[in-house]
Amino acid sequence: MLAGRDWPAALCTIADPALLDERARALAVRIDIEVVGSGQPFPPHRAGHLACWPVQRPAVTVCGHPDPANVRYVLETLDRAVDGCLSGEFDALVTGPVQKSVINDAGIAFSGHTEYLAKRAGATTPVMLLVADGLRVALATTHLPLREVAAQITAARLEAVLTVLDAELKRRFRIARPRVLVCGLNPHAGEGGHLGHEERDIIEPLIAAMRARGFDLAGPLPADTAFTPSRLEHADAVLAMYHDQGLPVLKHAGFGRAVNVTLGLPFLRTSVDHGTALDLAGTGRADPGSLEAALGLAIELA
Repeated sequence: MLAGRDWPAALCTIADPALLDERARALAVRIDIEVVGSGQPFPPHRAGHLACWPVQRPAVTVCGHPDPANVRYVLETLDRAVDGCLSGEFDALVTGPVQKSVINDAGIAFSGHTEYLAKRAGATTPVMLLVADGLRVALATTHLPLREVAAQITAARLEAVLTVLDAELKRRFRIARPRVLVCGLNPHAGEGGHLGHEERDIIEPLIAAMRARGFDLAGPLPADTAFTPSRLEHADAVLAMYHDQGLPVLKHAGFGRAVNVTLGLPFLRTSVDHGTALDLAGTGRADPGSLEAALGLAIELA
């Protein structure tokens, strides 16, 4: 995908160049890999060329079969990318999918890129935002078991997430006064307390307080009607309370073209909207659309 076209930016991959070469040969992709290092200017990207900042993997890689022996290699590529962003060497970070289970199998607690990058960068409130065809959906909580979500819906957390979302929509997306639709946690937004109290006791008072401070917020809205065209027409983003409340709608609207943006970091990070698809690894049949979209959005926002 990167090798097949020009891009209006200087791009650098962080990986084992031998691995890239192996995959290119296996897929019959002609590519010139240029090894670069810290402090070197990266050339503007052109088709058939790829700049690579080398990190050596310790074990042989078999397509579709992640090896715990290579977990440290995976994390080192992320660490070097973050360090480059924090130092100003890189303007943005674009990540592919990562197999979280194999990292945990190697004895390293890992719930996802969002949380890992935030800890590495010292960010206190990372916010996951998915973007597809004009629809933006942010999450109040990310990778949690459903039984743990309600305990994380607190006024302090929602205020922090909404503050980051508002600021980043202004800074990254250049929206002067973002209007955000806030979903309720429970069916029918709690049905006046009969289907849950979080809306009445936490979400509604918090929204009222923040609106009094100038935030343009609507809600709490029932999630089953928050995504109707008439509501979305005048909204810049939707805040869902948990992962599977908001993301199925967004991925239905634009799967394969959607982009994951991490807000609240001291640098810009975008990523694909899908997982590792291990059954497609090495086959040449994987769709690069979301990676192209993630790269394009990173260049646009940077």
